Amino acid sequence: MNRASSEVNGFSELIQRFERNISIQGKSPRTFDNYSRHVAAIVRNIEGVKDSNLMDKLFSKNWVVYAKRPFGGPKQVIEYLGRYTHKVAISNHRIKEVTEREVRFGYKDYRKGGEKKEMTLSNVEFIRRFSLHILPKRFVRIRHYGILSSSWKRGKLQNLQSDLNIRIPEAKPKTLLNKCRCCKEGNLVTITIFGQRGPPQDFLFVTQPLSAK
Repeated sequence: MNRASSEVNGFSELIQRFERNISIQGKSPRTFDNYSRHVAAIVRNIEGVKDSNLMDKLFSKNWVVYAKRPFGGPKQVIEYLGRYTHKVAISNHRIKEVTEREVRFGYKDYRKGGEKKEMTLSNVEFIRRFSLHILPKRFVRIRHYGILSSSWKRGKLQNLQSDLNIRIPEAKPKTLLNKCRCCKEGNLVTITIFGQRGPPQDFLFVTQPLSAK
């Protein structure tokens, strides 16, 4: 593992983040040690692949995307994928009540055969758990290919828009919402600002569960 830390960029940061998550979940140190050894072996092999001409061979091949016809239909496919791509952590219908201090929501206890239950958490703890599902920078649920792929669109897309005489609309400046969205009165005061991507680090070790029914 020490060899991987010295040879692979970002490996040490990856292991440190995983170790923090392990401590949150209450797992044993042996679990962390076994996992990190497997990851170290994998990333060392990946670094070796980068030095070969494997990437050139892959890019030279004319790949064709093939997808079978869905059993139910396009509507069922979109509904299934939408649960993972556009719904983060919890759906609105599961939230039963929101007060100034608490959030009450429903969930399924799969240890008891999917029995439906309700849990009440403090607002801070609910936001902390929700924020753990925010993907870090450069981690996305939907990836594009072709001219919209991340590695090509910055240069290729601009050239294509120029060749087709497509007028690019000017970006509108973002407006800061100072009024409360609920009461439409008063002025909102900024208490803290989180990073754009990834769970807020200050919330990771704050657990305040209230009750579960």
